[in-house]
Amino acid sequence: MDCRQYLDDPDLKFFQGDPGDALEEPEMLTDERLSLFDANEDGFESYEDLPQHKVTSFSVYDKRGHLCPFDTGLIERNIELYFSGAVKPIYDDNPCLDGGVRAKKLGPINAWWITGFDGGEKALIGFSTAFADYILMEPSEEYAPIFALMQEKIYMSKIVVEFLQNNRDVSYEDLLNKIETTVPPAGLNFNRFTEDSLLRHAQFVVEQVESYDEAGDSDEPPVLITPCMRDLIKLAGVTLGKRRAVRRQAIRHPTKIDKDKGPTKATTTKLVYHIFDTFFSEQIEKDEREDDKENAMKRRRCGVCEVCQQPECGKCKACQNMVKFGGSGRSKQACLQRRCPNLAVREADEDEEVDDNIPEMPSPKKMLQGRKKKQNKSRISWVGEPIKSDGKKDYYQRVCIDSETLEVGDCVSVSPDDPTKPLYLARVTAMWEDSSGQMFHAHWFCPGSDTVLGATSDPLELFLVDECEDMQLSYIHGKVKVIYKAPSENWSMEGGLDMEIKMVEDDGRTYFYQMWYDQEYARFESPPKTQPAEDNKYKFCMSCTRLDEVRQKEIPKVAEPLEEGDGKMFYGVATKNGVQYRVGDGVYLLPDAFSFSMKPASPAKRPKKEAVDEELYPEHYRKYSEYIKGSNLDAPDPYRVGRIKEIFCNIRSNGKPNEADIKLRICKFYRPENTHKSVKASYHADINLLYWSDEETTVDFRAVQGRCTVVYGEDLTESIQDYSAGGLDRFYFLEAYNAKTKSFEDPPNHARSSGNKGKGKGKGKGKGKGKSSSSSCEQSEQEPAELKLPKLRTLDVFSGCGGLSEGFHQAGVSETLWAIEMWEPAAQAFRLNNPSTTVFTEDCNVLLKLVMSGEKTNSLGQKLPQKGDVEMLCGGPPCQGFSGMNRFNSRTYSKFKNSLVVSFLSYCDYYRPRFFLLENVRNFVSFKRSMVLKLTLRCLVRMGYQCTFGVLQAGQYGVAQTRRRAIVLAAAPGEKLPMFPEPLHVFAPRACQLSVVVDDKKFVSNITRTYSGPFRTITVRDTMSDLPEIRNGASALEISYNGEPQSWFQRQIRGSQYQPILRDHICKDMSALVAARMRHIPLAPGSDWRDLPNIEVRLSDGTTTRKLRYTHHEKKNGRSSSGALRGVCCCAEGKPCDPADRQFNTLIPWCLPHTGNRHNHWAGLYGRLEWDGFFSTTVTNPEPMGKQGRVLHPEQHRVVSVRECARSQGFPDTYRLFGNILDKHRQVGNAVPPPLAKAIGLEIKWCVLAKLKEDMAEPSAPEKMETMETD
Repeated sequence: MDCRQYLDDPDLKFFQGDPGDALEEPEMLTDERLSLFDANEDGFESYEDLPQHKVTSFSVYDKRGHLCPFDTGLIERNIELYFSGAVKPIYDDNPCLDGGVRAKKLGPINAWWITGFDGGEKALIGFSTAFADYILMEPSEEYAPIFALMQEKIYMSKIVVEFLQNNRDVSYEDLLNKIETTVPPAGLNFNRFTEDSLLRHAQFVVEQVESYDEAGDSDEPPVLITPCMRDLIKLAGVTLGKRRAVRRQAIRHPTKIDKDKGPTKATTTKLVYHIFDTFFSEQIEKDEREDDKENAMKRRRCGVCEVCQQPECGKCKACQNMVKFGGSGRSKQACLQRRCPNLAVREADEDEEVDDNIPEMPSPKKMLQGRKKKQNKSRISWVGEPIKSDGKKDYYQRVCIDSETLEVGDCVSVSPDDPTKPLYLARVTAMWEDSSGQMFHAHWFCPGSDTVLGATSDPLELFLVDECEDMQLSYIHGKVKVIYKAPSENWSMEGGLDMEIKMVEDDGRTYFYQMWYDQEYARFESPPKTQPAEDNKYKFCMSCTRLDEVRQKEIPKVAEPLEEGDGKMFYGVATKNGVQYRVGDGVYLLPDAFSFSMKPASPAKRPKKEAVDEELYPEHYRKYSEYIKGSNLDAPDPYRVGRIKEIFCNIRSNGKPNEADIKLRICKFYRPENTHKSVKASYHADINLLYWSDEETTVDFRAVQGRCTVVYGEDLTESIQDYSAGGLDRFYFLEAYNAKTKSFEDPPNHARSSGNKGKGKGKGKGKGKGKSSSSSCEQSEQEPAELKLPKLRTLDVFSGCGGLSEGFHQAGVSETLWAIEMWEPAAQAFRLNNPSTTVFTEDCNVLLKLVMSGEKTNSLGQKLPQKGDVEMLCGGPPCQGFSGMNRFNSRTYSKFKNSLVVSFLSYCDYYRPRFFLLENVRNFVSFKRSMVLKLTLRCLVRMGYQCTFGVLQAGQYGVAQTRRRAIVLAAAPGEKLPMFPEPLHVFAPRACQLSVVVDDKKFVSNITRTYSGPFRTITVRDTMSDLPEIRNGASALEISYNGEPQSWFQRQIRGSQYQPILRDHICKDMSALVAARMRHIPLAPGSDWRDLPNIEVRLSDGTTTRKLRYTHHEKKNGRSSSGALRGVCCCAEGKPCDPADRQFNTLIPWCLPHTGNRHNHWAGLYGRLEWDGFFSTTVTNPEPMGKQGRVLHPEQHRVVSVRECARSQGFPDTYRLFGNILDKHRQVGNAVPPPLAKAIGLEIKWCVLAKLKEDMAEPSAPEKMETMETD
């Protein structure tokens, strides 16, 4: 059909015909009822413009009399549309028929346009014919449904444009929420806007945004590239850059809404301001020059859309600057009429991608492998006699090079082999002569530019590293001065003051250092305190000493020989990595260290794919990949646990034991899932429950991954719960398992007694500084009671509802006395859970300004924390505005300079807390080519903080959710810088890529448990199988649990106090169409929209959906096995999209097959969670077509509830949330999972404790390391 409607469409309507008195257009226009003039004036010949009238009770139809919409591109394709109705004079505001002239077949319509909104609600739409312009009033009864859709989309574009003008950083889900909560204006015949209506009108909405951007000012980044619009464009498959010959349909936006002028200026301390302001202006300019070069090469437009094919207009600001139009040519902007929208969106998208898998570059370990260089003897002569001789080497104290005298301990510059490289710097720790010639031992300094700081570092700052080597003296270029800058005595009170900008004089030969740097983990720490003994001063090298300590500690050793027998020597203890293992201790081994007599049931293979009825399930062909998001199929097993029965070495032929090869004889423990009951046995069991067995095996000591405690439950003096919660790595058993008889029995006596004998054993060992995988918290749990740990007074900035603080409180490391949270509902939630905390609901910049200007309270009379009050500062500053991966440019840099990250660093500088933690999304470490990370670290180092960064996976700390987070940790001078916590649970490996590449160098955190861990992974079933069933839209804030907790996780999360009331088990009320889609998603793991049937369904609102029609040949995917078409739009054939191809109200959303090929088939949208799998990152607003669409319950036909989301984040059930359902979802989705925060908190606690013990051990004040100056 011309009008692109199907003749068999039940909704197709015919025009019912005109009344007998209806006039043709020219005749009607001369009717005196419309005339604004007296009859004697010559009629409408005298108009400059076409006359303007109004038309009411109108209908629009094509030449066959089908009623048609006029906004689907028919007019633009020159299909003739006509309209009838009652025409009224322009000044008549009454839409009834009275006083109107009945007119028939007006037209054809040449153009339609929107002139604005009457009183802001309904759009005023006009038609132009060859004779006149007509403003539409009310449609006829038969035309009303078609016209309402038009009004809907026009009104919707108004909502979108106005919402995005003021909220540029919102997500697609936020926009949906805005649309679904907007009440439609009266006179539109429906009661709510839905996602379906947004997607149905997406093309039009986006075109309105484009025309809004064109009217806008050219320095503003366009609304089109906001994250929300990009998601809409992708999902709906919008064609950008369509130029209408007449763009008269653009809404003439009355006035631009006032934009908020960006963030408040960041309140900064002098130090922070200095680094961000002066420091980087040069760098940015340099980058922009490089980018100009790069961009000269880059295409500035896509070349295919209609915008790109326009000529330059010659009138706009950009054209007038062009040389060809007589301008200077400096601005290099494209003609404003030709700003390519496709390229803008593509660049914005590319800016968000981060490539995790960059090949590692070897770190420049050894700088110069002491190569031989022709010695120029005349330059070098020894001064004085050798001070020591050990046969091969004669050691000297002084040497003269190029008439400059050097002595041991001086610092020198060293010529590199490649003369274009800068000089290396080192301390001379020894000098000697031997067969290789005149030599010295160089302990290298690392220039800041070779650390993770790169170009942001202070050019004069050096870092100590554990790298050294022997070199020929002839490499020495000259003497330099390296000064140690120790933190001042009063360091913690000096924050925020004016500071010397220059650390040392820049005379070309003076440098300074304040930190030691670990190249592998990017850790900046206070320099080690190792001092030489009197007798080896002449050759003492701190690097050699430390490297040797590490090597010694790693070497496995045995001690306490017991007896010899059977060709073996038996021992009482073995040590490695600073941990002692005794007979009777529990040990961790990798899963492949031994197997069990009980063969594991073969893992449930997914049932073989049945042939699918392709006519009923036309999109199922898109599911060819086996990989299922959120599945644990490839999650590793947790560690095997054994108990040491014997420690021995085999005796060699020479009668001596081979102590290089230590063996352990161990008894195997079964976990519940290793028994014949298989995985189901683990659903209800504690995760630290084991079964004794009489099976034994021999393993290599080097295979041991760590030490753990295993006790017989009946031997405990406390409850199993208290014992388990009292420390890490604690297991228990109550029964023995016999694999032969598949039965559980009482454990034998030797199993018990050993557990009992072991009481008081395995304590207080492994005190070595090397934190082994197990030592961190084992040591803290075994502290004598008198070390009562005072809690750190904490300020939580951007606290949200309090996830980070909750975890720290659970760890017992801190008490949050102050919290700052701008968003009222989250601040209220924080107050509910922390009644004694002072919660400030205001801009953190305002508060810092008050404190820095000496105020004691804010305007509400709340007491402000003062300098010296805050011992720990933590928070997750938002990063909107500079979250891309491309380099900074002036605009994004000025956003960053005024960002909350910079304010947060200023808080740190002012308060100088003992510990500092910054939490953010994983990509924080990659934003702006890692510049955001580098500047953050640079700031902390300049303040004098020890610091490091890492990426952690929350799933490894006990939640059923993948959530990678970037963490920056810092500790004040004199404190110990915390390590990152070792994982507690195994987790899906593909979600555990935690290394970070900065400037082609790969950094890892200190975590060693990469392949396995103490406990099994936590699943969706563990998380929520006990919650009562609820329906779509359930809104009862309190219901009863209706049952006991079923899993270990549920027992933990419900807490020990009996709680009959379950709160916030409520879920979003989805529209009738979305509800029907959810009902039709199958329950099998991995089900999503591609499993929807193509059928007509009766909806809960009484309407019926339509079948999706496949109307085009799909070039990429071909046809179905029965030869059916698979394309839903002519773009499937490679042509431009045609708006008339869009379909609505279908069970399979038309937009998904439309754009699926370029978006991984939209895998996961309308996806169900899997009972044995995990949540994708918990979102702030669960939407089946949102960024993260896997939000359906595994069995119920609804999206996940607030409580289910809170559990996936590890919040206790008793934790209170505040506000409406969307407020609560946002509070949960934005939070740091408390179990992750708790694990980090325990590491900080370990550091506080270690310092406390150190301080108690040295009652006299330790003598300060003097400020060493070497001349």
